[in-house]
Amino acid sequence: MESIKCRECGKDLSSKAVVCPHCGIMYPGNPAWKGWGIDKKSERIIGGLPLYHISFGIDEKGKIRRAEGFFAIGQFARGYFVLAQFGIAYIFGIGQGIISPVSIAQLAVGLLSVGQIAVGIVSVGQFAAGVYSLCQMGFALNLLSMTHKDQSAVEFFRPFIHFIKNIF
Repeated sequence: MESIKCRECGKDLSSKAVVCPHCGIMYPGNPAWKGWGIDKKSERIIGGLPLYHISFGIDEKGKIRRAEGFFAIGQFARGYFVLAQFGIAYIFGIGQGIISPVSIAQLAVGLLSVGQIAVGIVSVGQFAAGVYSLCQMGFALNLLSMTHKDQSAVEFFRPFIHFIKNIF
C-alpha cells in the first residue's frame, strides 16, 4: 500500500483513503478536489449579502454547502428571498421547511404561511395554527376548517376563496 501526505493536514495516510483519518477532509490525496455540486455567487453585494448565491452539494472539507445571498438557492439557504429545502428568509421563502415572514413550504412558519403544516399569524394548510387559519384541521383564534367555521375567519378568508374560485 502506497503512503501519501494529506493535502490538508500533511500527515501520512493510504493512497486509497477516501477520508483523512486525522483531519476528516475528503479525498485527501487529490489536491484538485474541491467538493461536488454547485457554488455560484455574485460579486455584487446587497443588504450585506451577495446579490445571488446558488449552492448545492458538499465542499472540499465534506461539509454541506449553504447558500447565503439576497437571492439564495440551495439545499440549505439564508437570505431575503430563498428557494431551499430548508431555509430562513427575511422576506419570502419557498421550500420544504421555511421560516420567513411569507413562507410557502411543506412546513411553513411565518407571518403569512402556506403549507401542508402552516404556523403563522395567517396560516393556510392541511394542518394550520395561528390567529387566522384556513385548514383541514387546526387551531386558531379565528378558524375556518372542515368542522369549524368562525364567522370572523369566514369574512377574513372570503376574498381569498373568491380569488381562487375565479382562477379555476
